[in-house]
Amino acid sequence: MQVGLIRLAAVAVVALAISGCSMGSMFGGNKTSQQYANTNASPSEMAAVDPLPAIATECPEIKVRPGSEAIFFYGGGKVGDPRDLHYQASFDRQSRNCVVSNGLITVKMGVSGRVLLGPKGTESSIDVPIRFAVERDEVAVYTERYVLPVPISGQSGDFVKVVENVTIPYIGGETIIIWVGFDPRG
Repeated sequence: MQVGLIRLAAVAVVALAISGCSMGSMFGGNKTSQQYANTNASPSEMAAVDPLPAIATECPEIKVRPGSEAIFFYGGGKVGDPRDLHYQASFDRQSRNCVVSNGLITVKMGVSGRVLLGPKGTESSIDVPIRFAVERDEVAVYTERYVLPVPISGQSGDFVKVVENVTIPYIGGETIIIWVGFDPRG
């Protein structure tokens, strides 16, 4: 009981000592925010900074292509019979970000999903075929198919695929859509 009181008193003393400390000089001296309020960089300081590309204000939308939202594999040619399902795969999320520079949109796009084993599933790894495509005014300007090996642990496995540095010429006013979907046909 007495040891607990001594520890409690020690913690209180340390907390009191810390509360009296000031962090003012740790981050650049004792200047107040008022002293920084009306400061500007000189032209020579501005010229020394390399400009970064602008982040696109309107990054193209990423959508799952209708009809390619999921993939199902059945054994023995019994398509549609849930008792013969080996596995199914579906997307959880898709995302993208863009940078605009010199008349180009540079896109980084990605998708995540999961593979679930069915009643007949015994696979320890499954190859998942995914296609990314970019259309500008309904004309394909980029398309690429990827086959991801997905290890199965227990009854499921997760996958993530990110594609970087896809550049799209951009004038302005075009309708650009990023598509993703399963593509078992190749």
